[in-house]
Parts: sequence; C-alpha cells; structure tokens
Amino acid sequence: MARSALEVADIFRDHGSAWRDANRGHVSLGQLKVMSAIESCRTAALGGHVARCEDAACGHTVIAYNSCRNRHCPKCQGSAAREWLAGREAELLAVPYFHVVFSLPAEIGDIAYQNKAVIYDLLFKISAETMLTIAADPDHLGAKIAITSVLHTWGSAMMHHPHVHMIVPGGGLSPDGKQWIAAAPKFLLPVLVLSALFRRRMLEALSAAHKVGKLVFFNDLAHLADADAFADYLAPLEGKKWHVYAKRPFAGPKTVLAYLARYTHRVAISSRRLIRADANGVTFKYKDYRIDGPGRYKTMTVHPHEFIRRFLVHVLPKGLHRIRHYGLLANGQREANLAKARALLGVKTMSSAAQATAIRPMRRLCTLVRAPAAAHACSSSRPSRAPADRGPDHPRRAP
Repeated sequence: MARSALEVADIFRDHGSAWRDANRGHVSLGQLKVMSAIESCRTAALGGHVARCEDAACGHTVIAYNSCRNRHCPKCQGSAAREWLAGREAELLAVPYFHVVFSLPAEIGDIAYQNKAVIYDLLFKISAETMLTIAADPDHLGAKIAITSVLHTWGSAMMHHPHVHMIVPGGGLSPDGKQWIAAAPKFLLPVLVLSALFRRRMLEALSAAHKVGKLVFFNDLAHLADADAFADYLAPLEGKKWHVYAKRPFAGPKTVLAYLARYTHRVAISSRRLIRADANGVTFKYKDYRIDGPGRYKTMTVHPHEFIRRFLVHVLPKGLHRIRHYGLLANGQREANLAKARALLGVKTMSSAAQATAIRPMRRLCTLVRAPAAAHACSSSRPSRAPADRGPDHPRRAP
C-alpha cells in the first residue's frame, strides 16, 4: 500500500515539539507516550526487520521499519483489526445483526472529559445493562441477547463526544435456554424505552459515584464538587431526551465483519481525511451529521496546535478496554452459549480446535530477521520521516 501524502505523524513531528513546550505541565504522561509512539512509528527510531524468502532460488528481500503498535496510532490499527476480527468470525451466528448507538448528552460529556476512566466505564456498563434488561422483558423480546460494545469518544470533527456502538444479533436464548427467540426482521427493541431506562440508570450511577468521591472537577466545573450543586446540574437532564439510535439490520454475518473492521480499531482521525498542513493550519475532511445528502461532507481548517489538542483528547486511560462483550458473549460462558445458540438455530458447531484451525493465519513465506542497522540504512516498503530531535526532555526510544 502506498504511503499517504500526509499523515498524522507528519503533523506531530512538525508541530509536536512546539505544542509540548506551549502546554508544558498540562499534558499527561499517557498523551506524551502516544505522541512519541506516533512520531517514531515505522521509522529507524524503532529499528526494523528484514523479510527474506526461504527459497534459495528467489532470495527476495524486503526491509521495513517496525511499528509502534500503540492503540491510538492510525498506522497500526489495520493489522490489529484483522487479528481481532479473525477471532470474532468464529462467534458469528446465522441471524440478522443490529447496530445500536448510546450517546451521552453534552453536559455529561463535560464531566467525562475530566473523569474518563469512571464515566467511560459507566457508559459501557449502563448501556449494556439497559439492553439486557429490556431484551429480557417478556413484553419486548423476552430473551438473553449477545452484545459487542465499542467505545468511541469523538465526533467527525474530533470534538469530545463519548458514545458506544453495539453490534447485537437479532434474537437470543429463552430464559430456560431451550429456545432461540428471534427478533422481528427489521426491529430489535424500542429506542424510546431504551433511552428512558438508560437516562435513569446513568443519572443514578453518576449520583452514586459523586457520593463516594469517585468524581473530580476542575476549572469551570469545580463548583460541582458540592453535592447540592451537582444535583442541580443533573436535574434538567431528567427531562432531556438522551439519544439512543438503532440502525437497520445488516444483510448478514459477512456484512457485520466488514462493518466491525471499520469501527473496532478506529482512532480519532485517519490520515485519509487529511488534505494539507502547514504552519498556519491543518485542513481535513469531516462529516456534518446535522445535514443529509452530499452537503454533509465538508472540510475544516484548524491551527496545528488545536489539531494536536483535539487528537490527544481521545487518548484513553491506561488499562481501559474499548471493546467489551456482554450477555451471551460474556467471558466464561461464551463458548457454551454460542454452541447452544447454534444447536437451536440448526447450525453445526465447530470444536474449539477446528475454530482455531479455521482462523489461524497462513504461514509466512519469508522468515523475519531482526536487523535494526539494515533497516536504518535501507528504504522501508512504507517509509516515514524520522522524528525530529525533541531535546533532552523527550528522549528518543532506543531501537
């Protein structure tokens, strides 16, 4: 694949040092590590490897620089997504799949900005509990469903907008586990009911978290540390509509995999959306979701420092998993639940060994020989400019 003319890494290398100096003391260690990883990715700073054909008659050799493998790096998400999807392919059921989105209102998003680990975790748990509760209600589906949740924290313009994307099979196991209950072909659960329960439970969870001191507040939100002020802040949200969106069902399991490949390992912005960058601004493409039709595709130009700030807003807290599974896919009972579902659907179930064989990647034709020095001296198959010297305060990672 040809290298993009402009990459996020190029903007970080050209303007990252000045941005760090201007924001010294206000940048987290996690954000600094992400910047360093993106700047060094696929450069001589991380060393390289040589792929050489084992056939003596061929001997073809390709030299490439190593990847940083950081989960926020736009370059490294393709291979990570492929590896993750290989495992998910064995879990798909032969039923329609639905896409459901739970979004936090802007007022809660402001709190989440200062309490990422707590609020993102609540967003995952409360949205999943909401789906499982309504699905188990006999007045709706009356079944235990499977959920794969993916956290996104950005809008198309890279502003802070926490929301969860869910991929849900169209049906579930009956309470006694002896029957597969199918959802309607084009309807899973009522979004208004989901929205009301999600709102109530999220507000209750926020109040409980505040009561035990799990939330912190700074700057314009510092007054919310007071219990009465926090209660007054949440009160108007009880009458506000919380957005829960359900899209049309996918055409089939293959379509689900293609969709997951685009969503599971996405970062705030990919290099494909970048148009140009210089000292005056970074221009990129974005989508205005308030407009329907071709007019929603627009361009935006922001100062390079603002571009970096927006990108780093979406660095996740260390240890926070952005892909989670609930219901029938929860760890511990996943394999047994899937086997039972396939049996009820009349689909032959593969053994664990057969599944592993089916998804095992093909053996490489070439062996990999670690050769940092050779990689430093030779061109990569997809080279990237080496990071600029950032001074003693930001030492370069050794190969």
